[in-house]
Amino acid sequence: MLYKKHILKAEGLVIGYASKKVNTIVAKDLNFELFPGELVCVLGKNGIGKSTLLKTLTKVQPKISGNIFLKNKNLDQINQNEFAKNVSIVLTEKIPSSNLTVYELIALGRQPYTNWFGTLTKEDKKQINQAIEQVNLQNLTHKRCDELSDGQLQRVMICRALAQNTNIIILDEPTVHLDVQHKMETFRLLQNLAVNLNKIILISTHEIQLALQMANKLWLMTKSDFITGNPKYLVKNDAINKLFDSNTIHFDKNSNQFKVI
Repeated sequence: MLYKKHILKAEGLVIGYASKKVNTIVAKDLNFELFPGELVCVLGKNGIGKSTLLKTLTKVQPKISGNIFLKNKNLDQINQNEFAKNVSIVLTEKIPSSNLTVYELIALGRQPYTNWFGTLTKEDKKQINQAIEQVNLQNLTHKRCDELSDGQLQRVMICRALAQNTNIIILDEPTVHLDVQHKMETFRLLQNLAVNLNKIILISTHEIQLALQMANKLWLMTKSDFITGNPKYLVKNDAINKLFDSNTIHFDKNSNQFKVI
């Protein structure tokens, strides 16, 4: 079996909110590694710290302590432009209404590589067109973004991240505004991109069933634990039940679903 080298790693990571007087710790003792070809889903209740973790990994929010390494280089030593060439981000916030076309929005993914005037080179256009083909958006490129459905717009945002040509794509609740069909299609797309393009796809989500079916690895965040592992292992050892501190909700291994008891 070919050994894969980790791209992102955390050691003793503590996340939360720092102020002059006191640090509010959201989660501590986080240790993990991310490898190419993985779809990793972060699961946990609302307010448990999923978004805080992703914001910390994407340099939006400073860590409290511990270390994060990107390609064995401490994240604190990586400037924003270098970071943007390695990690792309898809947030839940809807983009403001504008006259941008789908192609123009996708092209914004090339900002880390363009000059001061934002001029697209042949390589930029190649990366944009490849991303459009990979997400199958050829028929939408000339549409205005404010004409798109939520599902279409989410695919465009994923396409923009692909055009950025990074090793890692991090998405915060990518299916939150979507109907059931588009939730499933988005998960399938992300799974295919991870496998076929050897990308690391890291997402926070409440879609537990889809994560169990499609993720290579889960990160379970609870009040007291941070548990990582492949879905089958976490189901087998009952770790998945720790997501809910409730006596009435239980994960049934036979049906592979949560049930109220």
